Amino acid sequence: MTNEIKVKIVGATGYGGIGIIELLSQHPCARIVSLVAREAIGKKISEIYPHLEGHCDLPVLAADDPAAQEPVDVVFFSTPDRVGMEEAKKELSKGAKVIDYSGDFRFTSEEAYKDYASRMGKDTTHLSPELLGTNVYGMPELHREDIKHANLVGNPGCFATSCILGLAPAMKSHIVNPKSIICDCKSGVSGAGKKVNQTFHFPERCEQINAYRLSGHQHICEVERELGLLAGEEVLITFTAQVLPISRGILSTLYGDLNSYYSEEDVLQIYRDFYKDSPFVRVYPSTAAVGTMTVRGTNRCAIVVSVDKRTKKLRVVSIIDNLMKGQAGQALQNMNVMCSLPETVGLDKPGMYP
Repeated sequence: MTNEIKVKIVGATGYGGIGIIELLSQHPCARIVSLVAREAIGKKISEIYPHLEGHCDLPVLAADDPAAQEPVDVVFFSTPDRVGMEEAKKELSKGAKVIDYSGDFRFTSEEAYKDYASRMGKDTTHLSPELLGTNVYGMPELHREDIKHANLVGNPGCFATSCILGLAPAMKSHIVNPKSIICDCKSGVSGAGKKVNQTFHFPERCEQINAYRLSGHQHICEVERELGLLAGEEVLITFTAQVLPISRGILSTLYGDLNSYYSEEDVLQIYRDFYKDSPFVRVYPSTAAVGTMTVRGTNRCAIVVSVDKRTKKLRVVSIIDNLMKGQAGQALQNMNVMCSLPETVGLDKPGMYP
């Protein structure tokens, strides 16, 4: 696709919607033509978010507004589960490519979707089962060629992105026991979205760190499936999600038992070879002073590799911005691949520091 890419954003007023608006407003090949949401109908998006003034001043439309029904090239669904599965087929029938942020199209079978939805305590019936199998999991580092030819992409979950990217080279090279994986993951508060919740009220969250969904987190499904495909066998992980009193960022510390002796230099080379064609993944030695600020506001994943010789364990620290590589940035990366553009268009920039 070489002509101007016309884009519609559904769920435009949430964090994921604003993130993709910010990115597309600087994209040289794309133009936002409509914004859709359930709130603030009729208001300019720049009235709700003044930092967008002069960059995007489009009004927010209701889903049934005729202006929101015009055909476009790409539709982003920055919406909760079960919205995309109901609406995506309408956009696909009009010739659009669809990128969905939710879990609706991260799985290619009804059985896999039911496993995910049951962990969320949601209705396990998929409303567009005929589309499952035509969709692609939207992680270009692993599925670049499939994404190139896809019309429907399910954007990965934020925790899943950090865990999968952090462990993929180890699984592919079979250097760790696939039943020994532990994922200790910490996220900023924005990962919970914009919706008001007492748990995330400032007095409740400030100076508070807690683990949640210890009975089974929904992103486990994605992580075990993708790592299992790389390993060629079943992968079982112990996953713990925690919330930190920071705005954005995910830091996942990942552990696995090494199958034999490997030095840190050995593992660094395995990781660097695996990601040599992935412009958004940076691999660092254990001495590197990197953290969430390193990737803040970028589409990068920073991976720190360490070998604990005493316990014979691989330890990997995988760091992303949950609103970028974990959400809007990865969505734009997928759009670039789907539209035959270089992956880095509109995304190759330094972060926000401090």
